[in-house]
Amino acid sequence: MAGRIRDVDIALVRERSPIAEVIGEHIQLRNAGGGNLKGLCPFHDEKSPSFNVTPERGMYFCFGCSEGGDVITFVEKIEHLSFSEAVERLAQRAGIQLQYEQGGYVPRRDHGERARLIEAHRLAAEFYADRLMKPEAAAGRRFLSERGFERADAEAFGVGYAPAEWEALARHLMGRGFTADELVKGGLAREGRRGPIDRFRGRLIWPIRDATGDVIGFGARKLLDSDDGPKYLNTPDSPLYKKSQVLYGIDLAKREISRRSQAVIVEGYTDVMACHLAGVPTAVATCGTSFGEEHIKILRRFLLDQAEFRGEVIFTFDGDAAGQKAALRAFADEQKFVTQTYVAVQADGLDPCDLRIKQGDAAVRDLVASREPLFQFAIRSTINRYDLRSNEGKIAALDAAAPIVAGIKDAGLRKRYAIDLDRWLGFMDERFVMQRIADVARAQHGKPQRAPRAAPVDPHVRVEGELLKLAVQRPALLGPRFDALDQQAFTAPDHQTLHTVIAAAGGTASAGHGGREWIDRLLEHAHDEATRVLVTRFAVEAIQAESHVEERYGAAMLAAIEAVAVDRAIAQIKSRLQRLNPVEEPQEHRRLFGELLGLEQQRKVLRERAAGS
Repeated sequence: MAGRIRDVDIALVRERSPIAEVIGEHIQLRNAGGGNLKGLCPFHDEKSPSFNVTPERGMYFCFGCSEGGDVITFVEKIEHLSFSEAVERLAQRAGIQLQYEQGGYVPRRDHGERARLIEAHRLAAEFYADRLMKPEAAAGRRFLSERGFERADAEAFGVGYAPAEWEALARHLMGRGFTADELVKGGLAREGRRGPIDRFRGRLIWPIRDATGDVIGFGARKLLDSDDGPKYLNTPDSPLYKKSQVLYGIDLAKREISRRSQAVIVEGYTDVMACHLAGVPTAVATCGTSFGEEHIKILRRFLLDQAEFRGEVIFTFDGDAAGQKAALRAFADEQKFVTQTYVAVQADGLDPCDLRIKQGDAAVRDLVASREPLFQFAIRSTINRYDLRSNEGKIAALDAAAPIVAGIKDAGLRKRYAIDLDRWLGFMDERFVMQRIADVARAQHGKPQRAPRAAPVDPHVRVEGELLKLAVQRPALLGPRFDALDQQAFTAPDHQTLHTVIAAAGGTASAGHGGREWIDRLLEHAHDEATRVLVTRFAVEAIQAESHVEERYGAAMLAAIEAVAVDRAIAQIKSRLQRLNPVEEPQEHRRLFGELLGLEQQRKVLRERAAGS
């Protein structure tokens, strides 16, 4: 039984795993000011980015779903790993040899189901790629050559060949220490009468990788007439591979998708290859399933798809009826993107791979460039099914297209397409068409409801929050003055909790310049998950002041909180004075009155300091 990973190694893994780089392999991050980065959260679906990363402190936090932590936590959650598995994965990425207490050196293959399956798939991909160059794979090489791919192209995409044998891969992997159960669980083999048999035999193989570049499954194309299976066969769902959450080529395309703000959706593995080789490096494809909501989530994270940022998603489909049907299915999900969506359909029905073979690389680039807005394509494809030479045909076409137009959420865009629909149908009566669409919209959605108004934030609570952010992120700016504050200086329950944690950790005066060590000390004194989330949130949330005025800003926030404490003391003295008879107790009355004057002068000074922010 392996021991625990040494604390010093865990600290080294954190140090050599820059959080922005690791998270940037899964989502696009943009500068949010103040040294922070921002992107669309990978843990929940959102329209505008609320996922924040603070590289200086090595922390992340989503203000939409409250997921947060450090680089190890992120890998745990995004890859569904245990803590040890996440550390091992990051260690491998950083080239760190881990040591384990009570067991010396322990090879990574001895830890974690996922790590084992990832390693098995890596070796399987190498095995298949090596067999592509063997004489038995002549049919596979011929297939690639006929589609315009050279040996270097096959190597670049990791294309391989599965021998037409029952147990070639299974023997190879079991000889390297993998069990039959692992091969079956990973989808590399199936149960046979005498042990595991290869899932793919006599087929051309494409390794399917996740966004980080790990092989998690395979796609296999039939080559032999004797093969009575489907034309394409994919890895079944497994602990690594969920077909609804996988895009072939995302590992190669993700950086260009982010850089160009464009994603091109094609239908097959060879289409992805053709697009990339032709100069469209943003192409990806689904793997044996229709394009759906989970695929949208993947792309939105790399597009940083939000209202103020308009990129483009381009669907390419064959020009035949099946292709048009696929495009209309994509339309159903269109408005889950904020970005612009388009369709690129080759008039003669050629897919990108065939187009490249017949007309060259430029034709593939031209196909993408000639894209048509998806709304327009959906509407025109619908009305083209009707005979527009008769009034009856026009009305039928209008009624068929009206739900599409009515479903457009953007009011301005909906009106423009209503006008276009009138023109395409030849009514020349915009009011009539728009009324018909409005009737459909009412029937679809009913009376629109107002969005609830956000509750106003108490200004004092906001000041408390800013002061606590400074205490967590810039403790040296506050020091003993913050530590002198009573818990009752904070009114929000979360703020009182965080103040207690800071005090238990030794207070801001003991925090030095803060940084990661201070955050870790606070987390050690956060004794439940809700409090740890609270600490993480305040470690990541941006301070509402420029860095060059943070010292003055901190002094102002402190003064504002201290002024509230003085207000409370003034109220108590006034209450006592009201109950006191100045004739019967003149000395006590004079003393309290003097205290009151002193406190009111102190409040004036604090208010002036607070106003200095």
